[in-house]
Amino acid sequence: MILLGSSSPSTPAIIAPRPRRLRHRTTTPSLPHSRSPHRHLVLASSSPAPTPRPLARAHRPGAVATAAEMVFSVTKKETKPYEGQKPGTSGLRKKVTVFQQPHYLANFVQSTFNALPADQVKGATIVVSGDGRYFSKDAVQIIAKMAAANGVRRVWVGQDSLLSTPAVSAIIRERISADGAKATGAFILTASHNPGGPTEDFGIKYNMGNGGPAPESVTDKIFSNTKTITEYLIAEDLPNVDISVIGVTSFTGPEGPFDVDVFDSATDYIKLMKTIFDFESIKKLLASPKFSFCFDGLHGVAGAYAKRMFVDELGASESSLLNCVPKEDFGGGHPDPNLTYAKELVDRMGLGKTSNVEPPEFGAAADGDADRNMVLGKRFFVTPSDSVAIIAANAVQSIPYFASGLKGVARSMPTSAALDVVAKNLNLKFFEVKCYDHQSLYFKYRTDI
Repeated sequence: MILLGSSSPSTPAIIAPRPRRLRHRTTTPSLPHSRSPHRHLVLASSSPAPTPRPLARAHRPGAVATAAEMVFSVTKKETKPYEGQKPGTSGLRKKVTVFQQPHYLANFVQSTFNALPADQVKGATIVVSGDGRYFSKDAVQIIAKMAAANGVRRVWVGQDSLLSTPAVSAIIRERISADGAKATGAFILTASHNPGGPTEDFGIKYNMGNGGPAPESVTDKIFSNTKTITEYLIAEDLPNVDISVIGVTSFTGPEGPFDVDVFDSATDYIKLMKTIFDFESIKKLLASPKFSFCFDGLHGVAGAYAKRMFVDELGASESSLLNCVPKEDFGGGHPDPNLTYAKELVDRMGLGKTSNVEPPEFGAAADGDADRNMVLGKRFFVTPSDSVAIIAANAVQSIPYFASGLKGVARSMPTSAALDVVAKNLNLKFFEVKCYDHQSLYFKYRTDI
């Protein structure tokens, strides 16, 4: 199991023109966990502009703009249902061209808001981010404007819209705003291991306040709403927010203040990882001349965290990282960590036909949204079923988080019985779930025990 933090790629968001430069004064930067008290405020307006609104940029760290707050209005847009907007545990996945149809994404987002309890929307905090695939940055802007119109208090966005699916779960459960608020849920923008690009796949799913996917009772209600929707709410005059810049951008609407908080999720996520794993022992292992490893990000969201986690925190060499620059089209590849699509890693680990150098001792790859992995040893492949079994068998001795003991283990039905053997030998509760979605499996297991 590979758990990664978050950083950001160098590619800037391609959005509306920048506003005029505002005068700044220097102040003390805020701590990573706290919402900065300094806000970028642009000139007030009570009516929609006739031309596209300029890009609203958060203040740079350590500076504050001096201007009046932007006032936005709420518009009801007429729409008609689209067929087939049924979300599964993996959400709604379609071609990008389908999501780009007029009102298609908005219909699904409004249907989701309408399916949630009022207190999880009005005055709430939600997370909006994903694996960075094509159309993600457009989707973030649309969802932020709809969140504002529906009375959401703030939206948390990973810098450049990048957050792995496990990181989103961690942010929901662990991050706390300056006023003590926690996220009530998240829109995760991913199609997992499916290809990305203008003619490829896009996806969206909603996770609840426990960090796990929306249960069937909620997804059924969302689907029912998509079949009858006639209008949605959106703040059309809310300017796009520059999600490449860390900081808080604040607005005021009919129901009060609304913030878009762009943050570096690596800080929160690495902090959590340090409570789970023994970083010092891992660091010593990576420093050993007898050990070498290689990680392949497949140009997915995991790559955005790889340098921060493996190089900066654990002291690995940057040469250990492959394809760790996130790309909207995953570099033209298929971000599915298997022996077919992770060919470069497979070759480096001594399993390819052209391998002619000494392989590392350990290799791993992650899929597009970094919630699935492949593990390799020198010249051999470890099946996912066996890697989970190995983790379970050694968890108490090797992973501080499990030092007090495992409560149980779970696997999906189509996988091997290696985990069953471990559970029997360690006298652990065992669950078999008729579900392929790994995150749903994990949260069903947590709920059952």
